[in-house]
Amino acid sequence: MSLQYLKHEKVSLKGSPDFNEKWLQEIISQDPSILGLGELILKEMEKPLTYGRLDLLLKDDETDTRYEVEIQLGRVDESHIIRTLEYWDEERNRYPQYDHIAVIIAEDITSRFLNVISLFNKAIPIIAIQLNALRIDDKIVLNFTKVLDLIQRADDDSDDKNNEPADRSYWLKKSSEETLSTVDYCIELLKRNNPLLSQNYLKRSIGIRDQYKSNNMVLFWPKKAFLRIGSKNSNKDLWIEKLEEAGITVFKERKGKRIHLRVTKDEINKNEELFKELFSDAYKADSET
Repeated sequence: MSLQYLKHEKVSLKGSPDFNEKWLQEIISQDPSILGLGELILKEMEKPLTYGRLDLLLKDDETDTRYEVEIQLGRVDESHIIRTLEYWDEERNRYPQYDHIAVIIAEDITSRFLNVISLFNKAIPIIAIQLNALRIDDKIVLNFTKVLDLIQRADDDSDDKNNEPADRSYWLKKSSEETLSTVDYCIELLKRNNPLLSQNYLKRSIGIRDQYKSNNMVLFWPKKAFLRIGSKNSNKDLWIEKLEEAGITVFKERKGKRIHLRVTKDEINKNEELFKELFSDAYKADSET
């Protein structure tokens, strides 16, 4: 059956007496997936914070990520951009155990403000989404388009630069004893290549220390329910294929030299030989550079 063309008309929600911001919040809260950010769940709506009310707080339990969402009908302006950043900052300070991403949604994001948001995006994880409301006959369609996505975070592929020291108790507050024990297990696998390797606790990640110097061929980001690993290997594409064949979640879209993957201790136990090879290859690749 061939598709049929339906004429549509662009509608301004801000200028419409039938729709308002509260209506849009309700629509998104019922099905956050329409934003195109994945299978998110509503955590809270109209959450009171120091500088106002957060429109929507969404969460992804699989990745321990919270999304602080600010909605603006009409054209985006300075006050809403600032508010978005304030809400994001307050939530990440209150709940450092989660990853936090700021999201601003508006019907019109001009090139000027897109440039401003892009500048913030170099240091702050922020997503800008433009909403287009379309009328088709007596129905309305909401189309959400990401006009600014996340960029590669500097702490993912940098080693210790601008990364302050921390300790195990710091990471225990951000994650769990289970995921820290998974880091310990990974270090034990790495020590098969060099018995002098140990954990290097930093505020942005847990790296590796080779006696008196850092040696971060592998980085760890412990979460509550899982461990994210970034490993520098000799052949990134080959190792992504091997890990996926074993059923390991790999973030193929991540740029840079590292392979980013998400695992639990059970998954590493079930694939111990594979992870021995992965870490040995990372150690060998690092030794040859």
